[in-house]
Amino acid sequence: MTELVQHVVSGAWPDWGGDELGPRSVTFFRLLGEFRAVVAVDNVTLGPAIGGVRMRPEVTPGEVIRLARGMTLKCAAVGLPHGGAKAGIAAPPWLDVRTKEALIRTFAVRIADLTDYWPGPDMGTDETAMAWVYDEIGRSVGRPAAIGGIPLDTLGATGYGLAICAEALEKSGRLEIDGARIAVQGFGAVGRSVALQLHERGARVVAVSDIEGAVTDPDGLDIAKLVDFQHERPLNQFPGGTPMIRDELLGVPCDVLIPAAQPDVLNRATAAQVRASIVLEGANIPATIEAEQMFAARNVLVVPDIIANAGGVICAAAESRGLTAAQAFADITERLRAAMTEWLARTESGQAPRNAARTMAQERLQAATAYRRTFSASGQ
Repeated sequence: MTELVQHVVSGAWPDWGGDELGPRSVTFFRLLGEFRAVVAVDNVTLGPAIGGVRMRPEVTPGEVIRLARGMTLKCAAVGLPHGGAKAGIAAPPWLDVRTKEALIRTFAVRIADLTDYWPGPDMGTDETAMAWVYDEIGRSVGRPAAIGGIPLDTLGATGYGLAICAEALEKSGRLEIDGARIAVQGFGAVGRSVALQLHERGARVVAVSDIEGAVTDPDGLDIAKLVDFQHERPLNQFPGGTPMIRDELLGVPCDVLIPAAQPDVLNRATAAQVRASIVLEGANIPATIEAEQMFAARNVLVVPDIIANAGGVICAAAESRGLTAAQAFADITERLRAAMTEWLARTESGQAPRNAARTMAQERLQAATAYRRTFSASGQ
């Protein structure tokens, strides 16, 4: 029998912290006898919680809880009727297909009773994994189109949303996309999509990196060719650019840096290397608070993750409502244009970028809380 331990949080939690928003629950599992998993449902004030299933050996409960809070704030900041959650499975994503399928299906069965959590794809999982989850419990987002889903990673929903945010920066006079130099750290589903989107809008993508290395060309890489090349060979062997050490990408001269990989890649040490004027956060929690403070002191504008990369969860929410892909992308455009307009107005009035985004989210959560029942239905 798989062991399950569930903690429901009220008030502060000494190990990971807690506040009036959550986490609502943190549930631990052991899967297939050797793999550990955790699900953090942070808040459901606005509706059922949406959050990806992250699969990587080094994932930790603390990371999952932080990411779940980010999802709560993200959904609220862009006006979605959803709360935030996240799941982590401490297993290598390169497992053989049979073992990975068994692992994901076992995970799905274990979360069947967590009905206020809708899982989606994240690092190490994809639309096929969400199809397995849906087959088991009838509840997931980011599924293949063949079973009525909107494969947000395949369609590039998050990258599209980042491009919409860049357009909002252009409209406000903060950026001129045509000819802008873009560096993308993390050339996965999100990084490839935003690189293609901005390249199509006239930007020069001057450097990209993945886990193995990086490639650069100050005149701009041919992104379409690079995407095709990456399917066959390591990115840093691309003949249309110059190879470079992976982490040197952060110091490449550019107008916009897009971190689209793991959490906390921008910290006290690495933030000092950045030579961009704008940081558009494509990953979740890619920068520490200290790093963002360092950027503020240097007048580097940071568009926080809870707005910048919300395209994926907007698409997932649209899928949960039965909308089409076209309707989902229209919703991404509308919500992110509105959110960026409000956020920019708040920053121009003197609010720090992250504080402005958090305040947007918190105000919506507070307004929704006022409509929730605060007494016993039985009158007791």
